[in-house]
Amino acid sequence: MIKVIKIGENIFAENQKIAQEIRKILNNKKILSFNVMGAPGSGKTSFIEKTVEILKDEFKFAVIEGDIEGTFDSEKFEKFNIPVVQINTKGACHLEANMVKGGISEINLDEIDILFVENVGNLICPAEFDTGIEKNIVVSSITEGNDKVLKYPLMFKVSDICILNKIDLLNYIEFDVEKFENDLKKTSSETKLIKLSAKTLQNFNIWIELLKELKEMKK
Repeated sequence: MIKVIKIGENIFAENQKIAQEIRKILNNKKILSFNVMGAPGSGKTSFIEKTVEILKDEFKFAVIEGDIEGTFDSEKFEKFNIPVVQINTKGACHLEANMVKGGISEINLDEIDILFVENVGNLICPAEFDTGIEKNIVVSSITEGNDKVLKYPLMFKVSDICILNKIDLLNYIEFDVEKFENDLKKTSSETKLIKLSAKTLQNFNIWIELLKELKEMKK
């Protein structure tokens, strides 16, 4: 008699269990949390960095950084004097719930209002694992081309918010914004699209206002 062990199902089931634990912990503390995903170079770190810079006097932030190696992105937040936890996955292309749980255990949750988790740069694996974080954000930049929604639909389906970054380069790079927007509507009509530049801060106020609205709902 052959007994089949479905490892994939076991991994996802355990991950989901831990994700629920994280969700309960953060909700009890009334912490607004974001899981920021996207390809390498899309501007995830800059997006988070500018958000903290603008709102650092209004909210208390913490950041969990996920990378395969190094502390390059974590170091960018030292100037804000906020809690930062670096998770090096040593080859894994995504963060799993147990990694995030380990990260939040290093943070005094009573002293923060908003938590950002920056996932490993990848448009595939991070979309498959629930991290227990309240809102999923995918950051996509115009330098990546306007075909990413159709190429990686799951990433955009699981995201509550899509940030189309680097719109300050639209005069220099061929990018069909209308196609991107239409593809997103067809793939995930519930995903909110915000077109902005984390460098020039063009339209960044739209994101800031949405964040404030979401935080108000946590009270």
